[in-house]
Amino acid sequence: MRINADKVAEVIILARDMARNRGQFESFITGLRDEEKASLVAIMWIGRDSFDASEWDEAFETALDEATTPTQDYLRGSPHLADHLENGLDALGVSASSEEDELY
Repeated sequence: MRINADKVAEVIILARDMARNRGQFESFITGLRDEEKASLVAIMWIGRDSFDASEWDEAFETALDEATTPTQDYLRGSPHLADHLENGLDALGVSASSEEDELY
């Protein structure tokens, strides 16, 4: 992954209550580097089973190559974003709940 797990955990927390956190969510995503944004998208894709964890490189490269919509808009359009990110981290061997607990 080309993003720290704590940043993914922050996105998960913000995504859980998007109606209240939309501005923070958008600001946070906008402030990320392109590689971090592509990593978030790849993690989400792995979490929703569009890619397998063993296909990380392909998912990441696809996210970089196909980034035509602002990442915050694309991610916000996923109705189960927090769940997909958690599942993606878990599939990649990172405990999403441990990372989230550290932020609370």
